[in-house]
Amino acid sequence: MYELLEQIQSPGDLRKLSPKQLEQVCGEIRRYMVECCAVNPGHLGSSLGAVELIVALHYIYNTPEDKLVFDVGHQAYAHKILTGRREAFRRNRMAEGISGFPKRDESPFDAFGAGHSSTSISAALGFAEAARLQGLKYKSVAIIGDGALTGGLAWEGLNNAGASNADILVILNDNNISIDQNTGGVHNYLLHLTTMPIYNRVKNKIWHTMGEGKARDWVQKRVIDTKSNLVRGSGGAIFEALGFRYFGPVDGNDIDQLVTTLERLRNLHGPRLLHIRTRKGKGYAPAEADPTTWHAPGKFDPSNGERIKAVYPASRYQDVFGEVLTELAGMDPKVVGITPAMASGCGMNKLQAEYPDRFFDVGIEEGHAVTFSAGLAAAGMKPFCNIYSSFSQRAYDNIIHDIALQNLPVVLCFDRAGLVGEDGATHHGCLDMTAYRSVPNTIIAAPRNETELKRLMFTGLSLESGPMIIRYPRGCGEGTPWREASYEVLPVGKGERLLEGRKVAVLGIGPVVNRALEAAQQYPGKVAVYDMRYLKPLDNEILEEVASFNAIVTVEDGTLKGGLFGAVSEYFAGRPDAPVIKGVGIPDRFISQDTQKAQRASCGLDTASLEDMLGGMV
Repeated sequence: MYELLEQIQSPGDLRKLSPKQLEQVCGEIRRYMVECCAVNPGHLGSSLGAVELIVALHYIYNTPEDKLVFDVGHQAYAHKILTGRREAFRRNRMAEGISGFPKRDESPFDAFGAGHSSTSISAALGFAEAARLQGLKYKSVAIIGDGALTGGLAWEGLNNAGASNADILVILNDNNISIDQNTGGVHNYLLHLTTMPIYNRVKNKIWHTMGEGKARDWVQKRVIDTKSNLVRGSGGAIFEALGFRYFGPVDGNDIDQLVTTLERLRNLHGPRLLHIRTRKGKGYAPAEADPTTWHAPGKFDPSNGERIKAVYPASRYQDVFGEVLTELAGMDPKVVGITPAMASGCGMNKLQAEYPDRFFDVGIEEGHAVTFSAGLAAAGMKPFCNIYSSFSQRAYDNIIHDIALQNLPVVLCFDRAGLVGEDGATHHGCLDMTAYRSVPNTIIAAPRNETELKRLMFTGLSLESGPMIIRYPRGCGEGTPWREASYEVLPVGKGERLLEGRKVAVLGIGPVVNRALEAAQQYPGKVAVYDMRYLKPLDNEILEEVASFNAIVTVEDGTLKGGLFGAVSEYFAGRPDAPVIKGVGIPDRFISQDTQKAQRASCGLDTASLEDMLGGMV
């Protein structure tokens, strides 16, 4: 079934094949990816489009000595399959399996780890400069795509790399966001000419003969200006202006052209940028027809592409957010929504459909999304900025400097807070409560169910100053009738007692409060349960109420260090009569990929674990 692919255990085996066999290898890789991802879901569309690119890179470059640095990793599945992980790919993103993203401790072929976007150019430049400083001859290649070039860090890397004389190749895999139009015959001629060995030998000899000085500078400027004007229609001028030699666009799904082009570019030096165009979902008709859905399609029938739709037992938090935001926009014309390229993932596509002029997808630019929201708030608008919790880390300074310091009323909604499942450590939203609890003027809240999310969003709308962070998890809520629930302002800094008790007090925040309540009900009259609701400001009245208990247990789906456990411990620090305080939450380590259910159980955040723990305390 996989005649050539089964012979490839490493890129060294790939290089033994003839160029004519590479097209067959590409086809077999695609079929294998579809077969595996149909039963074990992953990020499929981008990787289907990048097959020829990855085959050509491993064919031409001497990996792992030469360094391939991927952006995000959505496009890297063929890379994993070709680098000794073909069988392991069947357990991609599973417990005890391989990561869905490049990971340094997984393989020597994974030069640099990546889960978030826009990091590849900076990291590849680091490899290039390290090679120069150590007198090593390996090559450094950054492969950036899937919209990652919209990120500010990518442009910082381009600016630095272009100003250097580093031996770096940046490959822009343009698979969905068009940068320019192909210029036809002139473009093809320029590509052929500028990658020819004889052209580059003559060019370099001319520069060497002319030596340093004004004459050479004048000639070089005229050549660059002329070439930039010629390629301006193909988007190359901006890269040339940054100091790169621009090549492309190239058909990124033409294996012959890619091999020829990369072979020539490998022998050049200095900052180069190759612009390729690939088709997201290439080779699998359903994915080609609907690349957005097939970015991560879930399970499907590989024979016809019919997706096996998940049945949700309750509304997903992202859908609650999207519907409530749209309703709030209908109530108040100043409400606007901002997302860094996660419109459908966070549910903001509903606002986009109904109020398109008040919807802003700014691209993969979390820092900009936050500061843009701050500007909107300063001008009197009421922005709701939705960012996945782990991605908010990239906007930490903006949240402090541009929102909190100026006490601006921006509602920051952190989706995917807590443990997220199969995407693993790079995507868990475990650090937000610890990170932002120390920021002045900031309110931090977490709903225990869908109705609470609706009311906290309404509360955020009512605030006239200061940022409010609302964090909630990936997945389904508790099944509350949130659509019928009224809009109410939940007093800032006030929690709620959910269960009476007298010996042990459980203080929880977020949906894990429900698991604590289920566990505590096995010990009637002994365990009290409180939904703190707000991490900041804390409800001091509740803390004084439970000060006389034998013990306090804090429960949170965030890091124990610095979160709710830290806040409660700080409150009672130094009091000689303070109760024993025990924390349940995310330990001080990165949690590997697995199902959310298994991850929560491993951290003691499931009902059974909490019940066992409380049983030992009452």
